[in-house]
Amino acid sequence: QLQACGGGLVQVGGSLRLSCAASGGMIRPYAVAWFRQSAGKEREFVAVLSRSGGSYYRDSVKGRFTISRDNAQNTMYLQMNSLTPEDTAVYYCAATRVIGMPTATNDWYWWGRGTLVTVSS
Repeated sequence: QLQACGGGLVQVGGSLRLSCAASGGMIRPYAVAWFRQSAGKEREFVAVLSRSGGSYYRDSVKGRFTISRDNAQNTMYLQMNSLTPEDTAVYYCAATRVIGMPTATNDWYWWGRGTLVTVSS
């Protein structure tokens, strides 16, 4: 089970750090990722971190967001800097056994419940 937290209200240009803790097992064997879904839109890929440490980001967050993990704590993170109103969404963490860095939602088997990030202008 995954539980995301750390969302909230932040002003444009601000930062937030999302966390996602895994219970009932270790995250070490899995790739982990963050997705987001804004009102009226489909869930979209944000960032992925493979089991081997490779990472990949959607173009709009490159250079601003950083995905990381602490296997010992069974926790993944998403550091978000220079936030814009376009980043407003519910953010979901996910894990999968799929090898590599998948970005399609169908490749992700375990999902957290989501945490809301609101960026005000």
